[in-house]
Amino acid sequence: MNEMDDVPFFDIQLPYELAINIFQYLNRRELGRCAQVSKTWKVIAEDEVLWYRLCQQEGHLPESSISDYSCWKLVFQECRAKEHMLRTNWKNRKGAVSELEHIPDAVLCDVHSHDGVVIAGYTSGDVRVWDTRTWDYTAPFLESEFEEDEPGMQPYVSFVRINSSLAVAAYEDGFLNIWNLRTGKYPIHRFEHDARIQALALSQEDATIATASAFDVVMLCPNEEGNLQIAAEFEVQKLVDYLEIVPDTERYPVAVATAGDLVYLLKAEDSARTLHYVYGQPVTCLDVSANQAAFGVKSLGWVYEGNKILVYSLEAERCVSKLGNALGDFSCVNLRDSPPSLMVSGNMDRRVRIHDLRTDSIALSISAHQLGVSAVQMDDWKIVSGGEEGLVSVWDYRMSRKLWEVHSRHPVRHISFNSHSLITAHVPYERVVRNADLDNFATHRRHGLIQAHALAVDQLAQSTVPICRSACDAMPGYNYDLALAFPPDSI
Repeated sequence: MNEMDDVPFFDIQLPYELAINIFQYLNRRELGRCAQVSKTWKVIAEDEVLWYRLCQQEGHLPESSISDYSCWKLVFQECRAKEHMLRTNWKNRKGAVSELEHIPDAVLCDVHSHDGVVIAGYTSGDVRVWDTRTWDYTAPFLESEFEEDEPGMQPYVSFVRINSSLAVAAYEDGFLNIWNLRTGKYPIHRFEHDARIQALALSQEDATIATASAFDVVMLCPNEEGNLQIAAEFEVQKLVDYLEIVPDTERYPVAVATAGDLVYLLKAEDSARTLHYVYGQPVTCLDVSANQAAFGVKSLGWVYEGNKILVYSLEAERCVSKLGNALGDFSCVNLRDSPPSLMVSGNMDRRVRIHDLRTDSIALSISAHQLGVSAVQMDDWKIVSGGEEGLVSVWDYRMSRKLWEVHSRHPVRHISFNSHSLITAHVPYERVVRNADLDNFATHRRHGLIQAHALAVDQLAQSTVPICRSACDAMPGYNYDLALAFPPDSI
């Protein structure tokens, strides 16, 4: 009998392919136990197809094919060991912390990041980009004018956004500049509004951009030639406060906008639709996922019901969950990055809450900050929250325990992390340049601060944050499209 063709399976003989189909329902522990039954079962339990499938299921090397490695079991073990090392580094704050170099005589206005690439706008009108994955923190400037234009003083930067291919900046005078990170540092498109831009959104998957100015919302999309054009324009009844683009929409772009006590669903091939409206109950925060929108609602009036977070189905256009009953306003909510059936929110009552969308209940409530919570994000085991007092806290929410914290003088306006890095931004309330006679380190802290935490580095993070890295440090090889557009000699 050929053991590879007829596999002993209790009291019957099975073909090898059928045995593989049965074993594919086992997890790594069960495969390990089956490998101890017999030599034949060991061969099956260590089949490359099974371990490749496990790697894909747990998110290891998602872009790889089965032919890329000869031993997927060993690859799986190495990925698990790296994952354990990163989790240990997060818990013990083991890594390196760096401050991204600031612009002298300018105040930080807004910060955004995507996949370790950070964009910042300043009161001087300057826009800078860093790729924190290469440890080269000498940032090139993105020019705000075309080469043929006359240089001059620029208005404040109101908003900045970035994804894998585009960088976008909105200015106080209503101008919008769009850069292609693959082609150069000059804008590929400039769009002018008649009034100040009040909200800006950029899709994380494609080149869709949405802006809100006065009572108009404009959506920009690339045409067949790749040039940006106006895909849709919407008129709303009040000034827009929050604006988000819905991810993973295939046929046409979709956005959600809030304006006072109104919430709009904006589809490029339709007119603006009112998703939610209760008179006198303004929306205080907003986030969207592929099929849902979550926003905080402030309760006012004679019948006080407590402030809540409402979750709407974008397909059915109806409310599916009413969460929380807080005295303070919900100041931030994160639905897109949260695990399935969970959502995290921050409140001006200084608490961070985890909401269970299956039971419409609060799974965990943590007293996290001295003032209101201004930014929050979670994954499958931890929460990172930022407060108005400038404190960034990392929590293991399964144990309801704070792991570590860092502090700066300004409110935390941006938090973004993945398995191996954390980016935080402290943006001042006032956009006023202070005493320029102070040294660079003190000026940096006074005019805003961006920190990059690299948790994959085997180095204990210092209790006091180190001074910005020098531009003379050795530059490792670039691996981002922006670096190809701006080689070191051109910076």
